[in-house]
Amino acid sequence: MRYAIVSDIHANLAALQAVLGEVGPADEVWCLGDIVGCGSEPDECVETIKQRASVCIPGNHDWACIGKIDIADFNGDAAAAIMRTQRRLSAPNLAYLDSLPETVTTGDFTLAHGSPREPIWEYIIYPGTAKANFAHFCTQVCLVGHTHLPVMFQEAKSAQKPGASCQVVPIELGNWQPIGRRRRIINPGSVGQPRDGIPWASYLLLDTSRMMLEYRRVPYPVEMTQRNMQKAGLPPRLYLRLGYGR
Repeated sequence: MRYAIVSDIHANLAALQAVLGEVGPADEVWCLGDIVGCGSEPDECVETIKQRASVCIPGNHDWACIGKIDIADFNGDAAAAIMRTQRRLSAPNLAYLDSLPETVTTGDFTLAHGSPREPIWEYIIYPGTAKANFAHFCTQVCLVGHTHLPVMFQEAKSAQKPGASCQVVPIELGNWQPIGRRRRIINPGSVGQPRDGIPWASYLLLDTSRMMLEYRRVPYPVEMTQRNMQKAGLPPRLYLRLGYGR
């Protein structure tokens, strides 16, 4: 089976369509949350994910839009986008976001937006945080999003030994690479709001029959998305940052 792993779409329909258009013969699409927030097409993105994703979990922006997180916990720009999203989302799509489970375990994979320890809010950016989270899932791989940064962490050989370190695994963009025998925490990066200095949409392919993965980047019409966000009255910082992926 081959799976496309997408995360942090943030209501960027052009980026989502570019990714799904490239996916090709993927058997399934898994979504790691934050379908909405920041962008100008929340309803369209939720509709697309409902049709294409066989597995989906919520992110912190999704929860804020349905009232499960206080908007006061977000910065001013993000809060403004969330309030606009609440007005734009249809009742069925609000209900869909409300129905999503915090985590999903399927086969060798655990799915969580932030982390297996704190599925909605925790950021796994550093090896120390990743190391602490290996105790909170039982599968070989945990797929996470939230940081908008493509990265892989690998459990140390002596995971039970005091002081054992968690290792960052280099990403081979555009090349299949083995998942390996050791447990990993893997982030596919962001479809709609990349933050690693590359504006192109980021996603991941998994081939579970071979236990291989491939990171991919897809160009999309960033300027069109920026114009749509500007017309929607969204804060300038949210659309200007798309041009430089930060």
